[in-house]
Amino acid sequence: MKFFTSILVFIIFCGVNATAQKIRLNKIQKRIYTTKKLVKTPIIDGGISEEAWDIVEWSSDFVEKTPDEGTEPTHQTQFKVMHDAKYLYIAIRAFDDNPELIQKRLSRRDGFAGDRVNVIIDSYHDKRTAFVFTTTAAGVKGEEIATGNGSNWDDSWNPIWYTDAKVDERGWTAEMKIPFSQLRFGKVKEQIWGFNVNRTIFRKNERSLWQRIPNDQAGFISEAGELHGLIDLVPQKQLEIQPFTAVQYDSYPAEIGNPYRDGSDFKINGGLDAKIGITNDLTLDLTINPDFGQVEADPGAIALDGFQIFFNEQRPFFVENKNIFDFEFANGQDNLFYSRRIGRNPHRNSNLAIGEYAKEPINSAILGAAKFSGKTQNGWSIGVLESVTANEYAEIRRVNGTKREEIVEPLTNFFVARAQKDFNERNSFIGGIFTATNRNLDGNFSELHKAAYSGGIDFRHTWRNRGYYIEGNAIMSHVLGSEEAIEKTQLSMARLFQRVDATHVELDPTRTSLTGSGGRIEVGKQGGGNWRYNMGVVWRSPELELNDVGFLRQTDEIIQFSEIQYLWQIPTKTYRDINFQLEQYATFDFQGNQNNMQYKAEVNVNWINNWSTELGLGHKPLSYENAYLRGGPRWRYADKNFLYVFFGSDKSKKMSFTAGYIDRKTEETVNDLKKYIFKLDYQPFDALSISLNTEFEKIIDKTQYITTTDFGNQKRYILGEIDNQSLSTTLRLNYSINPNMSIQFYGQPYISRGRYSNFNFVNQSTAARLEDRISMFSQTQISFMNDVYNIDENLDGNTDYTFNKPDFSFVQFRTNLVARWEYIPGSELFFVWARGGVTFDDPRNSLTRSLRDQITNNKLQDTFLIKATYRFVR
Repeated sequence: MKFFTSILVFIIFCGVNATAQKIRLNKIQKRIYTTKKLVKTPIIDGGISEEAWDIVEWSSDFVEKTPDEGTEPTHQTQFKVMHDAKYLYIAIRAFDDNPELIQKRLSRRDGFAGDRVNVIIDSYHDKRTAFVFTTTAAGVKGEEIATGNGSNWDDSWNPIWYTDAKVDERGWTAEMKIPFSQLRFGKVKEQIWGFNVNRTIFRKNERSLWQRIPNDQAGFISEAGELHGLIDLVPQKQLEIQPFTAVQYDSYPAEIGNPYRDGSDFKINGGLDAKIGITNDLTLDLTINPDFGQVEADPGAIALDGFQIFFNEQRPFFVENKNIFDFEFANGQDNLFYSRRIGRNPHRNSNLAIGEYAKEPINSAILGAAKFSGKTQNGWSIGVLESVTANEYAEIRRVNGTKREEIVEPLTNFFVARAQKDFNERNSFIGGIFTATNRNLDGNFSELHKAAYSGGIDFRHTWRNRGYYIEGNAIMSHVLGSEEAIEKTQLSMARLFQRVDATHVELDPTRTSLTGSGGRIEVGKQGGGNWRYNMGVVWRSPELELNDVGFLRQTDEIIQFSEIQYLWQIPTKTYRDINFQLEQYATFDFQGNQNNMQYKAEVNVNWINNWSTELGLGHKPLSYENAYLRGGPRWRYADKNFLYVFFGSDKSKKMSFTAGYIDRKTEETVNDLKKYIFKLDYQPFDALSISLNTEFEKIIDKTQYITTTDFGNQKRYILGEIDNQSLSTTLRLNYSINPNMSIQFYGQPYISRGRYSNFNFVNQSTAARLEDRISMFSQTQISFMNDVYNIDENLDGNTDYTFNKPDFSFVQFRTNLVARWEYIPGSELFFVWARGGVTFDDPRNSLTRSLRDQITNNKLQDTFLIKATYRFVR
C-alpha cells in the first residue's frame, strides 16, 4: 500500500508543479559559421599568423557557461575553420591579459589538465552524438565521443589527428588538423554539422562557449551551433592497420619441485588490429590474436556478501565504441553485454593427483574478434560484434616427467547485435539488442550452459524542447544446458530457488532451460526552470540470467524509485551553484514481500572560491534480504540511519584535496560502518602530477553470515560478529617530457582483514529485535581446536557440528611503471615494469604490519615488457 501511495503522491505533485510552473526554456538563436575551402595549406605548429588562414573570417563573442552563465567571459576567444578535400583545419586564439598565469600543464594524452579548448563536432547532426577534439595550452591532445546529448563522455576513442599550441604576449593559440576519415557523415551536397567551441580558463574554473547554452536547457549537443560551407565533400573511407609485438619476461619466487614455477618465464607475442571504413558512417574492426594487456590491474576488492564484483573494461579493442553496444537495462551495472566475459579466466581448475603440477591458462585465448559499428546519416546506430575463444587446456606434469592435458574451458562463440533509430526530429529513439553465447561442450562441461540468448528493446522520447522525457526498456533471457547446469543456475546467489520460505519459486533439478525477463520504465523532467524530477520502476524476474555475456548481480526484485531536485544556478557572493535533491525507493520480490524502503536527502554546493561540499542524510526503516542466508529464510536487517559528507578544495590550484566521511548506524548497533576517504592532487610543476587516494573502512557486524550446516533434521545458519577493516591507497605519478612522451607510475596496496567473535545462529530470521533473530552460543556449547570450532548445541557431550575459523587477512600489492612514447601519431612504444603479489596473512597482525610484510618480506612477481605498435593509415 505504501508503494502505491508514494506513487500517487508523486504523480499529483508533478502534475501540480507542471501546471503551476511555466517552463522557462530560453530559446537561443542558432549561430552559424560558414567555412571555406583553403588556398594554401597551413603548417600545424600552434602559430596562426600564416597567410593561409586569411581566406576565412574570425568568429568570436563567446558567452560564459560557468560560473556565471550568460555573461561576458573574463577573456574572449576567437576561431577560424577552413578545409580541403581530406582535412578540417581550425585555428584558435585564446586571449589572456596575463600570459604568465596561463596553466600549461603537461599530461599524458586525454589528461585534460590546464587551460584548454574543446572543439565539438556533431557530424552526424543527430543532436545527440559528437566528436570532441581538445588541445591544451601545452599542446596536449585529447579526444572524446559524447553521447546521450552530452550526458556521457568517452575518452577511450583515439583517432589520428594533428595539433599544437603556443603561448604569446596576447594569450595562447592553437591549430588543429582533423582528417575527415576520423569523422562520420553521410554523402550530401552540403554538410550541415552541429558545432561548438568550449574554452576553459583553468585558474578561474571558468568555461565559455561560442554557442550559448543556458543552464536550464535539457541538452548540450542538441543546442550547439552549426557549421556550414562543406560543399561536395567526398566521404573518406577509413583504412587503418595496426600490428603489435610484445616481449615479456616474468620473474617470481620458484616453487620447489614444480617444473612450471622455476622462477622465470619468457614469451614473445604479436598480433594485428585493423579498422576498415565500409562506408564513411560504418566501420569494421578486426583483430587477430589481440593484445588485451592492461597497464593497470583491477582494484583490490573482497566480497563478503557472496555476489560477484563488477570490474571496468580496460582492453582497447572492447573499450572503443563501447557506448554503441551498451544496454544498461536496470540500475547499477546490470547490462546485457559485459565484454569482460570474453577472454575470461577458465571456468575450471585442473584436477590434480598427488605428485602432479599444472600450468593453467590465466585467460581464454581470443582466436579472433570483429566489430561492425557506426551511425548513419539517417539516424541508425548499429553495432555487431563476433568473437571466438579457444579450447583451453591445462598442461599437467607428474614428478616422473610424464605429461597430460586437461581441458579447462570449451570453445565458445559470442555474438552481440545492437541497433537504435532516431526519429521525431531526433527527439526520440527506439532500439534493440540481441546476444548469443554458444559453447562447444563436446560431451564435457555439463556444469556450463550450452547456449544462452538475451534480447531487449529500449526507447526514449523527449518533448517541450527536451525538457520532459519518458524512457524504458524490456528484456528477456533464455539459457539452455544439462540438468546439472540449470540446477546450478537455480542454486546461484542471484536466485537461490531452494529458499525454504519462497512460495513463488522452487528448485527443479530436472529442468534444462530457464526463461526470464526484466526492464525499466522512467518518466521525468530534465530541463526548464529550477525543478527536476523523475520516477520509475525496475524489475528482474527470478529466472532472468545474463551472466554468460552480460552482467547481472541479483534477480527476483521490483524497485520503485522517485527523485526531486531543486537547482540554484545563478551565482551569488557565497556560492556558484547548489543542487538539493530528495530520493526515495522501495523494493519488493515477486512473492509480494516488501524488502526495502529508503529515504535520502543530499545537497551539493560549489562555493564562490571553487571549493565544494556534499552532504547526505538517509533513513532506512525497512530492510530485508532474500539471499543473505544463502538459501535459508528471508533475513531482516536492523533499521539504518546514515550520513556522508565530502568537501574539496579548488582543483585549479597546484595542490587540491577531497576529504570524505561516511557513517552508518543501526538499531542495537547490529551493523555499523565508518569510512574515511582522502584524495590529494599535486602539480609541483607543469611536467609532473601526483595523486594519492586513501580509503579506510571499518565495519562491525554482529550477524555476519559464515556458513550453513545440519543439526539433526534442521538447518543451522551460523553467524558471527565481524570486525572488518579495509585499507587501500592508490598512488599515481605522471611525468611528461612532452605531449607525446611520458612516464607513469601506478601503485596500490590493499588489505581487508576480518576477525570474528560472539558466534551465534539464526533463530527467527525476520524478528524485529536482535535477541529474537539470533541465539548466542554459550561458552559450554563452543570449543576451538586446530582452527576448527566444535559445537555441542544440546550439551550431551558430543559434537553436533563444526565450522572452520572464518578469520581472514587478504593482502594485495600492485605497481606499474610505464614509459610511453607516441613516436608518430597513432603509433606507440611502451616500456613496462610491473611488480605485485597476492597473499593471505595472519589475521592477528595489524593492517600496517600485513602490508609491510607483503611489500618487504614476501617475494613479489616482476614483469618486464616492451611493446611496440605501428599504425598504417590511408
